[in-house]
Order: sequence, then structure tokens, then C-alpha cells
Amino acid sequence: MLLSQLTLTDGTRAVAARTDGQAHLVPGATSIRQLALDAWEAGRDLAAEIAARGPGTPVDLAAALREGRMLLPLDHPDPAHLHLTGTGLTHLGSAATRDAMHQGAEDTLTDSMKMFRMGLEGGKPPAGEVGAQPEWFYKGNGHAAVAPGAALTSPAFALDAGEEPELAGLYVIAPDGRPLRVGFALANEFSDHVTERGNYLWLAHSKLRPASYGPEMRVGPLPDHVEGHSRIIRDGTTIWEKPFLSGEANMSHSLANLEHHHFKYAIFRQPGDVHVHFFGTATLSFADGITAQPGDRFRLDCAEFGLPLENPLAHDDTDATPVAVATL
Repeated sequence: MLLSQLTLTDGTRAVAARTDGQAHLVPGATSIRQLALDAWEAGRDLAAEIAARGPGTPVDLAAALREGRMLLPLDHPDPAHLHLTGTGLTHLGSAATRDAMHQGAEDTLTDSMKMFRMGLEGGKPPAGEVGAQPEWFYKGNGHAAVAPGAALTSPAFALDAGEEPELAGLYVIAPDGRPLRVGFALANEFSDHVTERGNYLWLAHSKLRPASYGPEMRVGPLPDHVEGHSRIIRDGTTIWEKPFLSGEANMSHSLANLEHHHFKYAIFRQPGDVHVHFFGTATLSFADGITAQPGDRFRLDCAEFGLPLENPLAHDDTDATPVAVATL
């Protein structure tokens, strides 16, 4: 099942469920977050909650996407209670690019490669056990979450504006503090790889950028092997394209291990909060020498996740001057 949020032609919010290619509105639902909490309170999963509400009106999601009416598949009415975070060096091909970025003449084994090896050796522990900690980073809150079709805006101080095609886990925290995985979505994690390459301790700076995910959310288990397609389109022509892989068969960590090391912190288990956690990638146009330009379009396709995720690149020149802090 695929779930999504959209604005109808009359301006109202709605939730759509898609099975076997046909999408219907979910009666009485305007928020997947609330739908998930309702399901939890009723003691059933999302599919059962939707089935209990009966079939709704058919809806054309492709038209909604073309018309800019698709919303993020999971959000929060207060953007400060939506957390964008992620883990890196989690995929079997991810170490080579990062290692090349961080390699110094005197190094025999970079910190990136050490971290990657920790994942290979201990990232998939037996059920019920805790494995190796992954790299972890913070991207921002709901103010940095960009709807499908909307622009990913690079700040004036950025040195690069590069896509990161991957999957994200989407979560709501239950009233008792338990994390509830609502589903998975295509995601463009969007980072500044030139800044990161300058010094790996600038990784935190390189990640504080907007991100997009959706348009649809896959409900249920993640397939072991996921293969999508990433491309950059300039003036209607594809200038770069490559497949990207995800799913545990292509990862050095299990999803359960990545989730544990995020939600082990009590601050991330606050009732009602929403979490969007990016699981990492091994595919970057930056690694192939591509520099994206304003107006380029990043497009991610994967049939198992429904409609493609596409966002144009924009550049913000309004914040180029130093920030002045006032004294009260």
C-alpha cells in the first residue's frame, strides 16, 4: 500500500491510499500522522485502519503532482516537532567516495573507512542485540522539509548543491513514547559535498540543508533489495543518470540497528513528534564530477515507491551578508 497527502482542488487537505494502481481518498483523514495515531489507539495497523474507514472517492495523484498539490507524505502541524536526521556510510558502496573525499597524503586508513568497517563487522547484530553505532547527523526540522515538486534552495554561502538519492524511514512517536514506523519514502537528502570535502568535521555544516521526500509512502516492510534511478535534468535534457541501491541486502547495517541508535536518545521519543530518518546512499553525481546549477531538476524514480520525486535546484542570494546579533 502507498499513502500520500495532497491538497484537493478546493484547497482542503486529504490523505490518499493506493493499491493495485488505483488511488482513493481515505474518509475522514486529512493527516497521515493523525491516521497513524488513530490506528495505534485502536490497536491495529494502518492497513486495517484504512480498511475500517471504507473506500473513498477516487483521486488522480499524477494530476495532483503536475499541479503542485502533492504534500510531504508525513508532516507535523508544528514544523519544530518534525526532525530531519540521517545516517551515513551505511551502504556497501558508500565508503569509496567518502574515503576519496577525506583521504590525506599521510593517511593509511581514514576515519570514514574505519567507521565503514565498524558497520561491516558489527552493523547487523542478532535480533535483540545492539550493534555498532553508525555515523549520525542532523539536517534540521520541518522548516527544512520541502514538498515534492518544490525547490531545494541552496544558501548563498554553500560551496556545492548536490543530490543524495536514498530512502527515508518515516516515524511518529506514540503517546507512550514508543517510535512507530509509518512507512518508507524516496528521499533526496541534498548536501554540500565540497564543504564536507574541505574537512570531514564540517559534515555537520554540509548537512544543514533542505531535503525532500515522497510523494508517496510505502507502508509495510522494506524489500531486501531496492533499485531506483537518479538523474539530473538541465533544460529538458538528462545530463547525468545512475541507478541507486538500497534495502538491507545492499547495506552494512540493519534497519533495526540504525533505528535503535537514533531512538535510543530520549529526546527523540517525545509523544506526537515526527521523525524523517535518511538511511544513506552510495550514489552521488558529485563523485562523477557533476556540478548542479540553479534550474536543474533532481529526479528519483523507483516503481515500488510510486510517483517519482522531482525537485528543482534554486540558489538563495539573500543571506550572503554576515548575520548581526542584536544585544538586548
